[in-house]
Amino acid sequence: MNEPIFLTPSFQERIWGGTKLKSIYQYDIPSAQTGECWAISGHENGESTVISGEYSGEKLSDLWENHPELFGFYHSEKFPLLIKILDANYDLSVQVHPDDFFAKSLESDELGKTECWYIIDCEEDAEIVFGHHAQTKTELVTMIENNQWDDLLHRVKVHPGDFFYVPSGTVHAIGKGTLVLETQQSSDTTYRVYDYNRTGPDGERRELHLEKAVAVATVPHITKKVEPKICRVDEATITTFVEDQYFSVHKWEVHNRIELVQDQPFMLVSVLEGNGTIQVNHKAYPIKKGQHFILPYRMENFILNGFMSLIVSHP
Repeated sequence: MNEPIFLTPSFQERIWGGTKLKSIYQYDIPSAQTGECWAISGHENGESTVISGEYSGEKLSDLWENHPELFGFYHSEKFPLLIKILDANYDLSVQVHPDDFFAKSLESDELGKTECWYIIDCEEDAEIVFGHHAQTKTELVTMIENNQWDDLLHRVKVHPGDFFYVPSGTVHAIGKGTLVLETQQSSDTTYRVYDYNRTGPDGERRELHLEKAVAVATVPHITKKVEPKICRVDEATITTFVEDQYFSVHKWEVHNRIELVQDQPFMLVSVLEGNGTIQVNHKAYPIKKGQHFILPYRMENFILNGFMSLIVSHP
């Protein structure tokens, strides 16, 4: 297949969500508490649907299962990655995700969840929880039981353009006033550690998962430093944020024109800003802010024209 595969997202309402997905990206969101755009997803809890070409109308999971040639016959039972845009109108819960080993032993049919965040935009005083100060599991449990959140949690100020790599086992939370593009393993397993004593729609406090959270948390916290690699190609700037066992994530800033090669099993592309075209085999496809698409295996060399900022990932 020598053309990009354009997708329509699914949306998730969250008590911490807001309306930025509509005001910034013009998405048709379900409510004023829409927290998550599952932009490129083959996960059963919120799937993307193909909206272009010969596979129009198919779910991404069906495409993955029935047409492995589009993805370079990549070895994974499920589509391995999940791309989201998160609108944190309020603080997310302090949480932690399991790795593949714990996910297999504690959950049924789920991957672990290593993720990373690109800060699209944020309020001036926005911050995240990124790690903790406990040195042992015993100390972690004690501080949780004593509600020593200010002493336990490590907070970091954030700014537009920041990037954070969040391996499984990292205690974390996205803070209010932050808009984030998240690249992650395709998993929906989250263990809440602290939720500010909030109540859900039923009036009850939301469930915590302390036993599982303590079991999977990395103690002491380990920060993997992100050292972006920046290079100029044609009339564009390419920044590589991370290359690890689950995904590589890049930012393409196109200032007029760039010619590139699709040399991966597949590439996932999200247009954060601007507009232009992607030209493949002498055919130009318009692309604009808020669109998401897949570049399939063995797609010919392609040309991006225009002025735009894109986040690109691949396994």
